[in-house]
Parts: sequence; structure tokens; C-alpha cells
Amino acid sequence: MSAEVSPGKRRRGPSMADVARLAGVSGQTVSRVANDRHNVDAETRDRVRAAMNQLGYRPNSAARALRNGEYRSIGVIVFELHSFGTTRTLDAIAIAATIRGYSINLVPVLDVTQSAVTNAFGRLGEQAVDGVIILIEAHTLDAAGVRLPEGLSVVVVDSSAHYDYPIVDTDQRQGARLATEHLLDLGHKTVWHLGGPPTSFAADRRRRSWEQTLIDHGREVPPVYDGDWSATSGYEAGCRLAEDDQVTAVFVANDQMALGLLRALYERGLAVPDDVSVVGFDDMEEAAHFWPPLTTVRQTFTEVGRQSVDALIAEIHSGEHHNAPVAVPTELIIRRSTAPPRSV
Repeated sequence: MSAEVSPGKRRRGPSMADVARLAGVSGQTVSRVANDRHNVDAETRDRVRAAMNQLGYRPNSAARALRNGEYRSIGVIVFELHSFGTTRTLDAIAIAATIRGYSINLVPVLDVTQSAVTNAFGRLGEQAVDGVIILIEAHTLDAAGVRLPEGLSVVVVDSSAHYDYPIVDTDQRQGARLATEHLLDLGHKTVWHLGGPPTSFAADRRRRSWEQTLIDHGREVPPVYDGDWSATSGYEAGCRLAEDDQVTAVFVANDQMALGLLRALYERGLAVPDDVSVVGFDDMEEAAHFWPPLTTVRQTFTEVGRQSVDALIAEIHSGEHHNAPVAVPTELIIRRSTAPPRSV
């Protein structure tokens, strides 16, 4: 007669010994497979993993961390989760980390001050992470005088901060130059700019590159109209731009503001691209379905995420870091929102 298990008593989960018995190997071999050691042949490794899956065995990550000195966990400190670029980059980091066998611990900060960032690092320390990726605008960090803790692997994304850590970002300068030169090559005398918030590193890089491109081509540099990345701010700036009949081409710092600009131009009877050409930045999925479909600069967020995770894991394993910045190339996607001006 089998013994009954009392309702309040939990069944013991499968052990390493159970896996070893089912796979016909030693407990040491199961341990090697669980810890991703390479000194196990492929056939045996597959047999052990099949036994783990059949039994529902999960290696004890805490015990493994004590043995290996690695938690297989990455912390991410992030500011402004509502931003399109931030959410896409965060998604790319999570996917890249998962592919490399790491989990993600996310810590949002509401205010970028020394105490807020220090507290975020403290919370991640309690959660036992191997390293940290920071997704915070550089100008905010610089203005707050934030100091990052020593002795921890760190990678900074979307930054101009002068920290002794690897920095990974889209090549903002290249993207803005591609957009501006595309409009000049179509025959527009100059290009207006609808920029992002002045506190944003990415917006600042794009603005500076737009301005320098016009200077390099000997063109007049019009005043900048600032937005806050939202379609609403693009609409409001677009209403002002539409009042100037000299405006024939606008480079917008992101696609969402470009959407608002398109509406403002339409409401004032200006056709895109016949009266005004518009180029965005990001190539969000919806950009191909704007009317007209938006010419824009494509950011490869998946590559930014992959390179950020790769740089951090390399630093974790080597114990050394290199602070040379990584600039991920952009690509101009030409659709139907740009054309030569009427006078050409």
C-alpha cells in the first residue's frame, strides 16, 4: 500500500541524482551540463538535458552562482520608459540577454540624481547581478554630476557621458547627415529642423549634425523648432512652420513628431511632398503606413541591444573594460514624403 502524501506537505522536486539515474550518467556529469561546461560530448549532453526536461529538473541558480561566481543576471537602469527609442532598446537588450542565457532585472529611476542612481545600484546589488546597462540621457547624467560605483561591470547606452565605461549608441551624426543631404540633393535650398528636447543627448547630436551639414554645403541654417518627441509637439511646431512659405523641407528628429507635423501641414492645405518634404528618424513600424509613407532614418535597435549586452558580458568575463564608443550605423529609408521642390 503506497504512503499518502498529506495535503499540506509539498512533494520533493526532482534532484540531480534523479537526472543522473534516468540519463545513465554520474552526478558529476549532470553538474557539468547544468553549469554549461564544455567537457561533455554532445550525445551525453543531449541525453542529460532530455532527462532534465522529462523530470522537470531546474538547476539551482543560487548554488550555481556560489560555485561559479556568476549570477547570469543583468541589471538595467532606465529613465523615461515612455520614450519609443528607450522601449525599443530595452526590448532589444532583453532579447539579446536571453539569447546569451542571462535574465534581466529592470530598475526605473524617476529622477536622475546622485541619490536616485545610487539607490538603483543598491537595489540591483541586493538582487545579485553580474553587471549593469544604463539607459539614461547623458545630459541629464552630466548635469546631475552622477558618479557611478566602481568595481561593477557597466555599459552606458545612448550617451555622451565621460565615464570610463563602454558606450553603445546609434550613429546619430550619420543619420542626421543622411536625412539632410537627401533633402539638399533633391534641390531644396535649405532644410528646417524640428528637434527633440534640448536635454536629450540623441536630439542634440542630430541637431548638431543637421547644422554642420548645412554649413558644409554652404546653406543657410534656419532656426530650430523644439519638440518633446510626441506627435502633439510635432503638430504644434508644424502649425508654426506652416505659416512660413519659405519652408520646403523639414528634417524631424523622430517619426512621432513627424506624424504631428504631417497633420499640421495637411490642415493648412500644404501637400506633402509637393509643397513640403518631410524626413523622420527611427523608422518605427507605423512610419510606412503614414500618409504619405514617411521617408526616415532607420535605427537598428536590435544591434544596439546586442552590442550592449555583448560588451557587458565581455567585461564580466574578462574583468577588464574598454571605453571606446560603439556607433551602430543608420540607414536612410526613402518613401513618398520627399520630392524636389516645386521650383525645380
